Amino acid sequence: MDTLSPPDMSLRERKKLRTRQALVDTALRRFTDPGFDATTLDDLCGEVEVSKRTFFRYFTSKEDVAMAPTQDLWGVFLTELETATPKSGTLLELLHDTLLAALAAMPDEGWAQRVETSCRLTAATPSMRAHGLQFCDRTTRAVITLLRERFGFADDDLRVRLAVDLLVAAFHCALEAWTFRPGPASRDGLVAASREAFAAVPGIVTLRVSGGSAPDPR
Repeated sequence: MDTLSPPDMSLRERKKLRTRQALVDTALRRFTDPGFDATTLDDLCGEVEVSKRTFFRYFTSKEDVAMAPTQDLWGVFLTELETATPKSGTLLELLHDTLLAALAAMPDEGWAQRVETSCRLTAATPSMRAHGLQFCDRTTRAVITLLRERFGFADDDLRVRLAVDLLVAAFHCALEAWTFRPGPASRDGLVAASREAFAAVPGIVTLRVSGGSAPDPR
C-alpha cells in the first residue's frame, strides 16, 4: 500500500486509508481521461464503489481529491514544523529543511507520479488552480501561526510572512520545473529541483538590472 501508514495502525484505519487512496488514484486517472469536467462525482464514487457521503468524509470536492498528493505533503510539513529543531541558520533555512524532511517522509513509490499528474491537471483546470490558491492561503496562515506560537515572533513582524511566502514561491517554481521536464517523475528529482530553487533565493535581493531606454513606439 503506497501511503503513509504507521505499522501500528488498526485494520479499520488501514481500510479507510485504502479507500482514500483508491479515490485519489481513480480521480487522477479519470480526470486525465476522459477529463475533469467530463467526470462527475457519481462516476468517481461509482467506480470506487463508495457513496457520496463516504467521499465527503475524505474530501470536499473534485478539486480537493485531485490535489490531495501535494496537499498531503504540506500536511506532513506542518507536522514536521511542530517539532523541527532550529539550527544556527535563518528562519528560511529552517522552513526549507522542514520541507525537505516532509519530502523525505513521502512514499518512495507512486507519490511522485501522482503529484506530477495532479500538477498537470491543475495547469489545465481553472477550478483546480483556484482551489490551490485557497489551500495555499490557509496553509500559509497556519504556518505563520505555528511559527509565532513556537518562536515568539511578533504579530506585526513582516519578515515571518515574507519568509513563508519565499518558501512557497521557491517550491512552486521547483514544482513547475519538475512537472514539465522530460523523464519519469521521482521524489528525488523533486528534492533536487527544490534545492536548486532555494539556492537561487539569496541572489534575489542582489539581482541587478542594466539601464536602458524604452523602445521607440514608432
